[in-house]
This record gives sequence, structure tokens and C-alpha cells, in this order.
Amino acid sequence: MSENTDQVTLRKASLKIAARISAACAVLVLILLAAAAIYLFNRPLQPGVRGSSDPDSVYAFLDTKDLLKAMIVAGAVGIVLAGAIGWLSARSAIRPLGDALALQRRFVQDASHELRTPLAILDARVQLAQRGTAPDSATGQALARIRSDTATLTGIVNELLVAATGSPRGAAVEPSDLAAVASAVVDSLQELAGEQGVSVTLTQTSRPLAAIDGSAFRRALLALADNALAHTPRGGRVEITTAALGNRAVVTVADSGPGIKGVDQARIFERFVRTPRPESLRGEGSRGQRSFGIGLALVREIITGAGGTVGVEKSGPRGTVMKISLPLAASGAPRKGTPPTGAASS
Repeated sequence: MSENTDQVTLRKASLKIAARISAACAVLVLILLAAAAIYLFNRPLQPGVRGSSDPDSVYAFLDTKDLLKAMIVAGAVGIVLAGAIGWLSARSAIRPLGDALALQRRFVQDASHELRTPLAILDARVQLAQRGTAPDSATGQALARIRSDTATLTGIVNELLVAATGSPRGAAVEPSDLAAVASAVVDSLQELAGEQGVSVTLTQTSRPLAAIDGSAFRRALLALADNALAHTPRGGRVEITTAALGNRAVVTVADSGPGIKGVDQARIFERFVRTPRPESLRGEGSRGQRSFGIGLALVREIITGAGGTVGVEKSGPRGTVMKISLPLAASGAPRKGTPPTGAASS
């Protein structure tokens, strides 16, 4: 409903602006015609030409140079007036857009400020609960994961606030251990994967360090893994791999789903792309469409913002592989990988 209302509003605004420009151009043409008529009437008058049918007629004779001069002046005036009309029309056109952007910025700022306090309270309560719980117990581990998720959400809120206020981001970023982040992502997905009957594993061929904010990379990798998990049938698997190839840190997310069909693979990183959903993944209440939402669009923004790339390495009936490539941090070479690790949920 709101989208249709916005379209109607934009259509009315465009028609209004088009009517203004048409009226202004019509007035401009009339002014130029009037100026031309006045110029002609003010030229020196001469008696009728000998031999003409009407010897009593009076004629105005135009010199070629004067005519060219008048045309040049009229053209220059017309260009200046057209530019003024365009400038005024553009100001009128973008004023609603500016108001909408200001309203959106205020909303994000207010929402971010309002969310920071509840998140801080939640984190404090989790810490209090952790004090009375053994860290190695199931409850202690669950509380640790809750606190980690709370910290991630707090980071998102802080980034929203920075984006809304236009504050400059810090230029220096501490190198992040991508393998450690990937391990945390795998741990956070175990419960959800278990409910869906999908195994989630991690393979570390090396532990590359990349100049990207750890929280931002965690959100990007979590979005890729969550997308893979959502499109993997029961009994399938999702595998995350970290490696260093040359001067690049490479992280892949592979699933055993039916692959990407019905849309250009490059378009899945656009917002709200939808494709027909395979029969094997259709459940009760499904509308038969596979939606990529805005998660992958945000992944691309995070990765490209750190100087990296993200895309579909391959996709087919046996699954899809997403690949993240980031420049290695200059602080040192990647550490040797630990034996392949993983956790499976059935």
C-alpha cells in the first residue's frame, strides 16, 4: 500500500513539474517572439518598392549583419532563460527528496539512540547471569553466544548511527583473524542448522588476516551462511572454508542446495531479488519464490568497502559456492591452519 502511495505521489509531482516547465517554455517562446516583433517594427521604414502591386505599402529593410546580431542575442537570452528555468525546476523537483532524506536520517538517528540503551542493559544482564554460571556448562556457553550476538547487534546500531550522522569512519582498522570469525559464525548457526537437519562445518587451510572490521566481516559471513542454510534441503550441508591465496584472503561458503536458477547470478546481490523456489525447498505457506532480501546487498557493501570482492564462484544442481576475497593485512603473513574443524547438526 505504501509503495503504491509513493508511486502516485511521485507521478503527481512529475506531472506538476512537467506542467511548470511546459508553461515556462511557452512563456519564453512568446517573449522571444514579442522581442522579434518589436525589433522588426522599430527598423527604419521605407516607401513601397517601385513596381510592386501596392505602391502605398511601407517596408522595413533588414541588414544581414543586424539580423545575425539579433539572432545571436535572442539565442543567448534564450539559453540563459532556459538554464534559469531548468535550475528552478530542479530545485523544485529535489526539494521533496531532500525532505525525505532528512526525515529518514532523523528516524535512523532516533532509532539508533533508542536501541543503544536497551542493548546495553541486555548486555549487562547477560554478564550478571554469567557470573553465577560455569563457563563450560551448556548454560554458560549459551549465555556467551547471546552476549556475542548482542555485541553484533550493538555494532550494527552504531554503524547505522555513523551512517546517519555522516561521521567519518576510522581510517585505521585492526587486522581481523578471518578463521576465528568464521568459527564464531559456525558456532552461532549450529542450533538453527540442527532444527533444519543441515550440517554446518568449517575448514581452515590457513588463518588469514585481513584489514576489515571483525564485527562487519562477521555480519557479512553470517548473512552468506544464513542464506546458504535457508536454501539447503534437509540432510544437506553448508561448508565454510578459509584460505590464503597469494596476497588475498579467501573465504568461501558452499551449500548442497539446488543452485541459483531463474535469475542472473550477479543480480542476487541486488536488494529484494526473487526467483522461483525449487519444489524441494517449498514448505507449507510458501509462495513458491526464493528471496535474497537485502542481506546479500549489505554483504557486498561491507566487503567492497574493505577493498574486497564477493560473488558467486559457481552454482549448479549440486550446490552453490559464494566467494569472498580480501587483501591480506600488511601486519604479517597468515598463520598456518589448524586441522579441519567442523560441527554437524542433524
